[in-house]
Amino acid sequence: MLHDIGKVIEGEGNHVELGVNYLKKFNLPQNVIDCVAQHHEDEEFSHVESILVYISDAISGSRPGARHENTEEYAKRITQLETIAKKHPEVEDAYAISAGREIRVIVNPSKASDEQLPILAAAIRDEIRNTMTFPGTVKVNVLRETRAAEIAS
Repeated sequence: MLHDIGKVIEGEGNHVELGVNYLKKFNLPQNVIDCVAQHHEDEEFSHVESILVYISDAISGSRPGARHENTEEYAKRITQLETIAKKHPEVEDAYAISAGREIRVIVNPSKASDEQLPILAAAIRDEIRNTMTFPGTVKVNVLRETRAAEIAS
C-alpha cells in the first residue's frame, strides 16, 4: 500500500526517492522501505516482499485507465461502452464503472420486460466483444426498476 506514497509528497526527486525518504522519518522496518525503493526494479530485490510489491504494481498498472499516459484512450473506451448500450431504444442511461470493467445499463421499465433483460445484456455483450478491444473482461449489468410511493397523512 505504501509503495507509491511518494506520489502525494511535494518535493525534489521522483516518487520512489520521495517515498523512501518520507518513510525513513518514521523508522519503519527496512524491508518496508526496501519495497518502496525496489518496486520499479531500480535496485536489485533484497527479499521476496519486494518482488511481490513489484509484481502487484505491474498487475495494477496494467488495468484500463490505471496509467495517466492512457487517459485519452481510456476516456474513448468508456464513452464507446456507454454509446453501445445507449443505442438500444429501451435503454434510458448507461454508466461505465470500475475503470471500464463493468457497464450498468438502466432500462425504461415500460419499454422492456424482465424477460427481455438477459437478451439485451447478451446483445450489448456481443457488440462490445465484436467492436472493441480491451484487456480482461467487461461485465454487462442491465437494471430495470419500477418504483411506487404513497404518503399517508
